[in-house]
Amino acid sequence: MKKGVAGAVGIAWLWTAASALAHPLAPALLAFEERAEGVWEVSWKTSRFGVPGVALAPLWPEHCAPTGPPEIRESEDAVTARWQLECRAPLEGQRLGVAGLEEANAAALVRVAFADGQHAARLLTAAEPVTVVPVRTERRDPVVAYVRFGVEHILGGTDHLLFLFGLLLLVGYRKTLLKTVTAFTAGHSVTLSLAALGVAVVPSGPAEAAIAMTVFVLATEIARGAESRSLLRRFPWAMAFAFGLLHGLGFARALREVGLPRGEIPLALLSFNAGVEVGQV
Repeated sequence: MKKGVAGAVGIAWLWTAASALAHPLAPALLAFEERAEGVWEVSWKTSRFGVPGVALAPLWPEHCAPTGPPEIRESEDAVTARWQLECRAPLEGQRLGVAGLEEANAAALVRVAFADGQHAARLLTAAEPVTVVPVRTERRDPVVAYVRFGVEHILGGTDHLLFLFGLLLLVGYRKTLLKTVTAFTAGHSVTLSLAALGVAVVPSGPAEAAIAMTVFVLATEIARGAESRSLLRRFPWAMAFAFGLLHGLGFARALREVGLPRGEIPLALLSFNAGVEVGQV
């Protein structure tokens, strides 16, 4: 009886946590693209699911001014504002940032693309809401930014972490655990790549619901006990791969929110996935 009660409590806790704490939020995106000397196109993309009472706002140098009102575009999940800025001095060495990150405990990705093809990327957080545009951009900039984005995304995604914890409870510290986690990684890597590149796109609502369902199914199996001889217990790696395909849709949604830098799509995609793996470990 005690075992049944404990199992029911565990299922309720995992289901509630996965449903309530699934991460629909992705970092805001502040992108600068140089069109001509002193002329920049600025894109500011924020999620509709913001913290009530807190408004995020882009920050740029005082010597830059918009040439007119922003062009606003709205989608199911985000709002994007676009300006054209005229700057009386170069952006190199200047401070860019986002106001409100500390109050919202949020993050924002800043991308700067220069006319000569060089680019820089930084992930801003509540602890570091402002960055300085490097005078010389480096190829490792997008790698560091997207790896850090992947790490923060998985650590902030309670639904994914609960699923990984559930795999540990199901399999235990055995050789099968490595095989199972590797299968989960392979599964979410497939759909992450396909969805991020636009090959397979699933609406955010069904994707988040499917991820919560995987946590519920796993919790149910854990509650049944080690004596269960179900397919999930006999072939946990196959289940992990199949459910990993669903979790990859959640990772891809976050990546689509901030976008992939043109000319660096494979590098950014690989870096984000590497960040996810670091966060999982």
